[in-house]
Amino acid sequence: MYDVFDVRKDFPILEKIVYLDNGATTQTPKPAVEAMISYYYDYAANYGRGAHQLSIKSTNAFEDARETVADFLNVPPEKLVMTKNTTDGINIVADGFGFEKGDHMITSFAEHHSNIVPWLSKKEKGISVSVADIDSYGYINPAQIEGMITDQTKLIAINHISNVFGAIQNVSEIIRIAHKNNIKVLIDGAQSAGHIPLDLKKLDCDFFAAAGHKGLLGPQGTGILYIKNPDEIAPTTLGGGTTAECDGACYTTKSSPDCFEAGTPNLPGVIGLGASVRYIQKLGVSNIEKHETDLAKSTAKRLKEINSIEIYGPDDRAGLVSFNINGKEPHTVAMLLDKYKNICVRSGYHCAMPGLKSLGIKGSVRASFALYNTWEEVDVFVETVEKIIKNE
Repeated sequence: MYDVFDVRKDFPILEKIVYLDNGATTQTPKPAVEAMISYYYDYAANYGRGAHQLSIKSTNAFEDARETVADFLNVPPEKLVMTKNTTDGINIVADGFGFEKGDHMITSFAEHHSNIVPWLSKKEKGISVSVADIDSYGYINPAQIEGMITDQTKLIAINHISNVFGAIQNVSEIIRIAHKNNIKVLIDGAQSAGHIPLDLKKLDCDFFAAAGHKGLLGPQGTGILYIKNPDEIAPTTLGGGTTAECDGACYTTKSSPDCFEAGTPNLPGVIGLGASVRYIQKLGVSNIEKHETDLAKSTAKRLKEINSIEIYGPDDRAGLVSFNINGKEPHTVAMLLDKYKNICVRSGYHCAMPGLKSLGIKGSVRASFALYNTWEEVDVFVETVEKIIKNE
């Protein structure tokens, strides 16, 4: 049985605050922190660059973490690149995909800046970019995506779950449409990895990028990029760790994932990420999904019943709620929530200006839930929102 109060024992900071900014960064559980401390205290050394015992232990711990995350996502570990964050993973694909002048790709207004700005930058190299609309709930229509495809379309880049609206996109249908037309698909899984069950082999996307520090509960500065066919992406950062041979005149690179992981990696971070994913596996991601979505749906329902509040996103939402109080700036509301009851939420455009602006929304307040949030915290949050309105 899922016991949220037992879970909360692994997150000491929650004794001080009501933390509802999980869409930006989740807290990291004790087992992951302890794994990182153990690295520093017991075997800190570089990765794959030594024959001594500490280097061997560090390398093995790093690769064990990769295998843990790969198993969690049901992909081969050699196709899983350890990155800095979601943005880093998307840029690896954007810069290494091998676009040619005249090529075309598709993204959407639902995207975080990380999954639209790297593609818009390709216009400077003669790549055309089409941006699909979203409806008032934040959904992308797969039929519109299909209608935007041309003979030059090479890639579709779409988020799995909107970080503003909580809309869960029909990525399976978009992938089916794309592959029918011999087009690759990148999925931005920043808001889905760790929050909902994922089987990337079954999903059959070509690329999947996610952060370690969100639903996967890992430390900041970690992330993952799955590449179904690594030979299709050219490494764009070269040097230490990527080189198989170099005679001073020419060089060859190692195979995946080494060719994408230049320089000394974030060993303690990745080791912590492996521990956090094992923590999620023990709890069960389906249990986490139900807990988070139940909290978010109840919160949205209760906020809708309050005058002066506008809610964004669908009823069948993932674990976040974006809203505005009429006549109050989002940042003001966020500061008052913090001031009154130590409630931490996000405010502003959430690095997703295109979608909000397309719907005429000038920022919002976002409460995003994680596995450790409680019904009591929902009560405190809703009651404090009501207090802010009454004190106008």
